Amino acid sequence: MPCFSIAPRDLKRLILICENGTHDDLVPELSLALGEIERLAGRTIIAGFEGTQLPSEIKRALAQGSLGGIILFKRNIKQILEFVEIIKEINSISSPEWRPIICIDQEGGRVVRLKAPLTVLPAARKLGDFNDPELTEAAGKLVGLELGALGITLNFAPVLDVDTATGHGGVIGDRCYGQTPVQVVTHGLAFARGLKRSAVVPCAKHFPGHGDAGLDSHVTLPEVAHDATRLRSIEIAPFAEWVTADMGPIMTAHVMFPSLDAENPATCSRPILTDLLRHDLGFKGVIFSDDMEMGAVSAIGDPGSIAIQSIRAGVDGLLVCRRLDIQSAICEALSRAARDDPAFANRLHISAHRIGACHLKAPDRAGPGPEWVGSDAHRAMQTALLKRLDGKPL
Repeated sequence: MPCFSIAPRDLKRLILICENGTHDDLVPELSLALGEIERLAGRTIIAGFEGTQLPSEIKRALAQGSLGGIILFKRNIKQILEFVEIIKEINSISSPEWRPIICIDQEGGRVVRLKAPLTVLPAARKLGDFNDPELTEAAGKLVGLELGALGITLNFAPVLDVDTATGHGGVIGDRCYGQTPVQVVTHGLAFARGLKRSAVVPCAKHFPGHGDAGLDSHVTLPEVAHDATRLRSIEIAPFAEWVTADMGPIMTAHVMFPSLDAENPATCSRPILTDLLRHDLGFKGVIFSDDMEMGAVSAIGDPGSIAIQSIRAGVDGLLVCRRLDIQSAICEALSRAARDDPAFANRLHISAHRIGACHLKAPDRAGPGPEWVGSDAHRAMQTALLKRLDGKPL
């Protein structure tokens, strides 16, 4: 559900004003209508947590409608039934005025949060090398049915990075569908179509392309030093196709691209996120950051300052995947900035509106419930897909 009541014409005007960087013609009554600053700030945060119980701070934020969503990890899961209960609790205590998104990373290969009885797919590279887009779409559909049955609304997949890091040890590697934009587009979009057929929102990552980075952004800040022409023809090309197909949200890369912005990583870069992604490519959906606790961004500034810069650059949803204190610090920093600057409050409003409308990127679910996972019908679908995968040459 979109946040607060605002006419589409006024929302469109807000977006144009904020993205064009001009605020002189902001009408006072529109700014005054954007109250509840803290709630707006919280709705830009996608929060993770430790353990298998929802922390009291997160429960309170959900009840107040002041949290954009929850991201779940393997550490939050002991048994599938307990996992389902967490999701039910999220939905039951959430404000009726705000529907939080519930997210996970379930790519396949080495990035899976849920294992048996769910399907553990091979790495994306194997699906790309099989080169059967129908099979890749079927894999996405099955993953989507499983996630949707448990109550997940968004999957941070597919990876649209192009693996061109041969010879210098790229960290994304087999998470990429291939070494060419065509192979990545073919299978990345197929997987996303499968997710959407199951009413789970896909999210492409990591814009504008992490595939050639030789350092791990979880630890440090990588750099991809190609010129802009090369980046547009290889790294950015799959994301351009994603935007044209209107497939859904995009996640940023915590990576430096000096030819696009010599000063800031992509997550904090207005030239990359607003000028390139929004204006040049025409993207109108949700932009999520990668985890704001990762070493690539935590080393360049305090969490609040980096979060403000990221929102100004064009990010809508800030992933803060573990620490409650960082989530709180970011929310407070965003709120202060919005109170001091009506234009920044407008940016928060736009971002919250996009996140609230994110559910509309997939149709309402009419699929199975949690009891389907592990059932005879589920195992039959699973067996059929895995048999098709097993029959492919590796």
